[in-house]
Amino acid sequence: MASTIDANLAPNRPINVQGARRARVTGMVLIGLAIFVAGLFGLDAAGDATFRLSRPNDPFALPNLVVPAAPFNYIIAAVLAFLGARLFLRGGGKWATLSLGIGLALLVIAFLVWATAGKSFSLTGMLQATMVRAVPLVLGAITGMMCERVGVVNIAIEGMLLAGAFTGALMGSLLGGVGGLMAAIGIGGLFGLILAALVVTYRMDQIIAGVVINLFVLGLTSYVSSQVLAEHRYLNNAPVFRAYKIPLLGDIPVIGPMFFNQNIFVYGALVMVAVATYYLFYTRMGLRARSVGEYPRAADTLGINVYRTRYINVTVAGMIAGFGGAWFTLGSVGRFDENMTGGRGFIALAAMLFGRYHPVGALMAALVFGFADSMQQKLALLQTPIPSEFLAMAPYIATIIVVAGVVGRTRTPAAGGKPYIKE
Repeated sequence: MASTIDANLAPNRPINVQGARRARVTGMVLIGLAIFVAGLFGLDAAGDATFRLSRPNDPFALPNLVVPAAPFNYIIAAVLAFLGARLFLRGGGKWATLSLGIGLALLVIAFLVWATAGKSFSLTGMLQATMVRAVPLVLGAITGMMCERVGVVNIAIEGMLLAGAFTGALMGSLLGGVGGLMAAIGIGGLFGLILAALVVTYRMDQIIAGVVINLFVLGLTSYVSSQVLAEHRYLNNAPVFRAYKIPLLGDIPVIGPMFFNQNIFVYGALVMVAVATYYLFYTRMGLRARSVGEYPRAADTLGINVYRTRYINVTVAGMIAGFGGAWFTLGSVGRFDENMTGGRGFIALAAMLFGRYHPVGALMAALVFGFADSMQQKLALLQTPIPSEFLAMAPYIATIIVVAGVVGRTRTPAAGGKPYIKE
């Protein structure tokens, strides 16, 4: 009897030991962050950090949030030390990820307080910029999610975003904003259809197919931009969709400007999150799509057309990416520049993984990356002693940290990346 109990418990021991070891390592990291915050952000902070919660023209003004920089950062260092010591002494592997997430959030807060010490900073403006910067990321993440839920790995998100940006600028210059937006959605759907044909019909390796599309779009748009658009500037002068404030909701302090005083791309991204969530998890078609991504042969046995389901989802995903790509031109600067997406498609893949293949989770992850992206721009205005090159690395550093922390524990669709051959 004792040997049976020991045999049943033995497989769990390595997992418990691994969890305890990971908790101790996380605890040491948090203790190191506590020393870093106290030594740099505490000792080097002078004066009060003032965060403006309202703008001059807001109908409902909130008082500024004034924080004594050094004492506040010492408190954050104490909290980090407590979290780290608790993990190091007591283990608790299941709390390691949560504690690390809280610790990184506190680190960002301490950094903002240190950078704003003795100065004034618009927190409302930064949150508004965060939502704007998150738009292509959340739409790219939904693009990847729609594909991977049916078993297709989409590495071509970067190329689809770039194609949408280029087409939006070119056709927007000729047909206006609405015409450019429709053309961008159409070109995204076309590349989605091409990707589906390559990986579903011709069973091409999905990673290679995505890389091919990325390189093709990058080369084509760079050539046309340098040889045609640079000479004929009227082809690269598209109108920009302006922000529209939703009555009453847009006047809510802090969150009003962030969510309800934006342009069509922000509203479209929020609507797309809701629609994708409903489609994937609350409709019969979504259930069929997810079954194709998990057990395509079983789905085929039940009468679900695996090929058609993959074609539809990948093509629609391409249209979403085209809409997201148009943000770079029609929703931002009104012109196209070479490789202007700047790797946002790959960051969107990280947001998809961080969000655990759920649209709402992808939105939360995109806001994290959008915050890092907007922070490096806003902090440049505060003239912090950190070189601008390091500030520009912020969104990519956030990507590395997030992927390193969660990818290994994210469950991917079982049939992802595997071609289906109907017998």
